[in-house]
Amino acid sequence: MTIGVGGSDFATELATIRNERDAVPPIGAEDHAKRVALAQARMAELGISALWLDGTTNLTWLTGLKHGQSERPVGAVLPVRGPLTYLCPEFEVERLKTMLLLPGEVLGWEEDQDPYALFSDILRGADITGGTVALDDMARVFVAEGMRAALPNHHFIASKPVTSHLREQKSDHEIALLRQAMGMTLRIQAAAARALQPGVTTTDVAAFLAAAHAKAGFDAGPSFSIVLFGEPSAYPHGVPYPQTLKDGDVVLVDVGAPLHGYVSDITRSYVFGTPTPRQREIWDLTKRAQAAGFAAAKPGAPCAAIDDACRGVITAAGFGPGYKVPGLPHRTGHGIGMDVHEAPYFVGGNTQPLAPGNTGSIEPTMAIYGEFGIRLEDHIAITPTGASWLTEPARSVDEPFAGV
Repeated sequence: MTIGVGGSDFATELATIRNERDAVPPIGAEDHAKRVALAQARMAELGISALWLDGTTNLTWLTGLKHGQSERPVGAVLPVRGPLTYLCPEFEVERLKTMLLLPGEVLGWEEDQDPYALFSDILRGADITGGTVALDDMARVFVAEGMRAALPNHHFIASKPVTSHLREQKSDHEIALLRQAMGMTLRIQAAAARALQPGVTTTDVAAFLAAAHAKAGFDAGPSFSIVLFGEPSAYPHGVPYPQTLKDGDVVLVDVGAPLHGYVSDITRSYVFGTPTPRQREIWDLTKRAQAAGFAAAKPGAPCAAIDDACRGVITAAGFGPGYKVPGLPHRTGHGIGMDVHEAPYFVGGNTQPLAPGNTGSIEPTMAIYGEFGIRLEDHIAITPTGASWLTEPARSVDEPFAGV
């Protein structure tokens, strides 16, 4: 029997979960003000006159305002020099004022008025009558079209050279939040593994994961929750039907949730029962691939190097090649922060050099349709000399949660 898998139940394990929400404090107004200054310096460097932040994670990362997107534009205008101005429907103005971490004028537009004309007015008020405007690269098309129509004398670009450039360079505080969130989810993963019994369903496990993340103090329940037993574990993003656990099944659980806005994302694969030689072979191969990816993660190396290293191990073992299955059918990793998937991406052909402060996953999957799949996912932070794990990788197929 795999050590640390089975032998308990969900009620017992849920009782052991403790609230760790306050172990690392959230990002405060002072840090957001520093981010605004960094953004304006970057804008000046690139010749950008103004930045529009839609109701996206970019808005939250920069200003601390968490609003979301709807059919009514809500966001903030940041000129290259001068203060933030917030824009929203007039009936939302007073509410928005209660949500601000950073000060700024809040201007509203009535339902029968043009919000993009107000955006134009804000720029004229900041003496920006031309030049380049960076639009939030996660804004919807109708927002971009409205702003272009209102400002025909301006040149528009996506905000990525400002927003992604800054967000990819995580501060020590951000890395501490990610490390804490990852550790909390890994401990919940271990609790879920102990609670497994024959006859448990994937739906039962998902319900436990939701309850455990809530009790642990995350901002909300899991942003995603993939629970797979047996042959469906070969499908990287799961199947649309529940499964019931039986002895000998591979179990794959991929789950994460936000903590003070920063998202965890941990995958563990293990065997309920005693691993077969085939299961052991594939688990060990995936572990070697993950280790190779970590060894390749060095500042200055291209992002592709991580994927190349992982995929090279799998191809050398006779799987693939490339993205073919049996083998590794997807990129090896993604950046992580306030979004579960964000730049940089660890994928073949990505020549962007890794830099200190980059964070992301190393998550090779061995997908063998008709048999099972194994994915092992942990995250790294790039340091000046190499990389550090945010969680310790699974130790072995016999003791996947040793040390947790």
